[in-house]
Amino acid sequence: MMNRRKVLTGTAAAIGAFALPARSQQVLTVGLIPSEDSRAMIANSQAMMDMLSKALGMPVKPFVAADYNGVIEALRSKRLDVAYLGPFSYVLGTTVADIEAFAVAETKKAGRTSYHSQVITHKDSGIKTVADLKGKTFAFVDPSSTSGHLFPKAGLMKAGLNTDKDLGRVIFSGSHDSNAIAVQNRKVDAAAIADRILDAAISKGLAKREDLTVVWRSDPIPESPTVWRKDLSADLKKRIQAAFLQVKDIPWSDQGLLNGFHPTTDAAYDVIRDTAKLLNLDLKKMK
Repeated sequence: MMNRRKVLTGTAAAIGAFALPARSQQVLTVGLIPSEDSRAMIANSQAMMDMLSKALGMPVKPFVAADYNGVIEALRSKRLDVAYLGPFSYVLGTTVADIEAFAVAETKKAGRTSYHSQVITHKDSGIKTVADLKGKTFAFVDPSSTSGHLFPKAGLMKAGLNTDKDLGRVIFSGSHDSNAIAVQNRKVDAAAIADRILDAAISKGLAKREDLTVVWRSDPIPESPTVWRKDLSADLKKRIQAAFLQVKDIPWSDQGLLNGFHPTTDAAYDVIRDTAKLLNLDLKKMK
């Protein structure tokens, strides 16, 4: 099991190298998870930043950390005000930082506030079922990734595959895009990936749908929440939520074009906590 305190401590030093705005500045800082290249993440989120800035009457600056833990640590150390986190990284984050989910996005393509995790293979791999994964090389995304680790690991376990013993070499690639590319180029035999991010990777030409086979698909997972630090003023939180709920018809991070945001609460992510329990994960010891 990973030593989360050690990871977070190391990440804090890395964050110090970035010129994040000082807290005395009237700037809202927004953290993004690294589901794709950091420059692409910032570029794809710029319309959102501009819209929020106009609604709030203050500059809004995006920040992409090297990994999920980087965003969580930046929230914990109060270098970020708001962040877009994966469902599992959010649940882990609540054990480290005083944060709370307040909004969830609905994409135009999906028309829903949930998504699925998938395990994909190359069509020429010979892998057709979960049982065929035994002894094969496998890529997860990040230990704190919901669709890239937690749900596929639990799902494969339910299907009779022990990912700690039955798989061959296992890696954490760091991003969903990397997993799509690795399977497409046959660098690994199989990989976990979110369905909507796979769709985006295919649209970008990183993979070809006709070359891929889905051998496992999860039940619906609540979409990635947007969270704030609880210690922000009540007035600012009210303004932030109102600004997010006004957003529509613009691209947002890796999610594509949005219908808009909906209010959400911490309780909506209890399904993530239940899945962690299935894997016997002690969230507090993962700090």
